[in-house]
Amino acid sequence: MSPGAAPGPGTPLAAKLGVRPGRTVALVGAPRGWTVPALPEGAALRRSLGPGADVVVTFVRRAAQLAGAVTAVVAVLGPEDAVWVAWPRRAAGHASDVTDEGVRACGLGAGLVDVKVAALGEDWSGLRFVWPKAARGALAPRRR
Repeated sequence: MSPGAAPGPGTPLAAKLGVRPGRTVALVGAPRGWTVPALPEGAALRRSLGPGADVVVTFVRRAAQLAGAVTAVVAVLGPEDAVWVAWPRRAAGHASDVTDEGVRACGLGAGLVDVKVAALGEDWSGLRFVWPKAARGALAPRRR
């Protein structure tokens, strides 16, 4: 199974992440070989953070990385964009001091709201954040 493939017969990873046709996904700190298979038509994948990504997946391996990772993404996140913070799944046998509670606290502390938690393949858990609806109007729309 490819590193970014969703396990089992469930929802394809691109759909789980909320990737829509014509949109851009940014993978930040992704492990070598980790990808989002079967992107919708016209969707693009890049491995860097910057303006223009509609969905950002940022990977953290240690709790000490959380604040910096979230701060970097928030700086470029548009009002309608989403960020997934991914960390090693302990259920898959990976050792990590990152917890869903810590990820949630960091995202909420940055002004985001969490809307979904999911397994992002066999080795990564993820928590999806967006800007609260009430805050979106105050954010400058970003150029596509």
